[in-house]
Amino acid sequence: MHGLTQQQLDLVRRKSSVQAWRIVLSDWVLIASALGVAAFLPNPVTYVLAILVVGCRQLSLGIIVHETGHQTFFESKHLNDFVGRWLSGYWVFSSKTDYMKGHLRHHQLAGTLGDPDLKNYAAYPVSKKSFRRKVWRDLSGQTGWRRLRSIGRTIARYNTLNTEGQRVVRGGLITNIAFLGLLTALGQPGLYLVWVGAFVSTHMLSTRLRQIGEHAAVPNGQSQDPRDHTRTILTQWWERLLIAPHQIGYHLEHHLLPSVPIYRLPALHKMLVDNGYLASGLVITGYPNLIRRVTH
Repeated sequence: MHGLTQQQLDLVRRKSSVQAWRIVLSDWVLIASALGVAAFLPNPVTYVLAILVVGCRQLSLGIIVHETGHQTFFESKHLNDFVGRWLSGYWVFSSKTDYMKGHLRHHQLAGTLGDPDLKNYAAYPVSKKSFRRKVWRDLSGQTGWRRLRSIGRTIARYNTLNTEGQRVVRGGLITNIAFLGLLTALGQPGLYLVWVGAFVSTHMLSTRLRQIGEHAAVPNGQSQDPRDHTRTILTQWWERLLIAPHQIGYHLEHHLLPSVPIYRLPALHKMLVDNGYLASGLVITGYPNLIRRVTH
């Protein structure tokens, strides 16, 4: 199907805890750095920059949930589970177990009307005016406010939740309260508002751009071939910092071989290009070009 040799497959499927830790640590270093700059140089510019950087890193925490859910991140299953909960998922009230239930169905049904993620991209392409409204809803906190209310309702009905739901609520409260406590001890409790502000604004926009980048306005959304129902987006450093962290732009490669860790996707992409499996029309360079592709 993809023309790769067994040796190539073994190479790109190889897990590396060093690479996984590099991603986890880089995310938290960026979060700490963005908040630190806002603390030492408090002004509107540093706060806006912090919200931009932190929102994208919150998306990255969700990506770590995704990778650990696939069990492709760390060599150790225990580390996959621990990091997927305590160093990523709980911070944004995300359940690795519940997320993967829907996500595995997405892999099975992508390219069909049964795809559970269809609602995230089916309407595209949309008008430029419609797209601007969506961006405004995200950045103004309207989309994020609905997410906060959903989290609040989940916390309120804690006693009715199943074991996994209760675990995520506890973990989410523990990590966020501890974070607020740490910032308070450092004399910067107001920085927690930057964390929440990023969650309800730039995080929501980054999530939307990720969703439309993966499956919106593709050549044939009702095809079983990943080359028809998804795409690859090649990104620059500023896009990986502020919009699409790490290697999430290689979504076609991920659908083709979900067993490949995210840090091996660039190598997989090169192999597929070299053997002629990926045509240039399947690859977009940059999110500005993507936005032009999904609007009219």
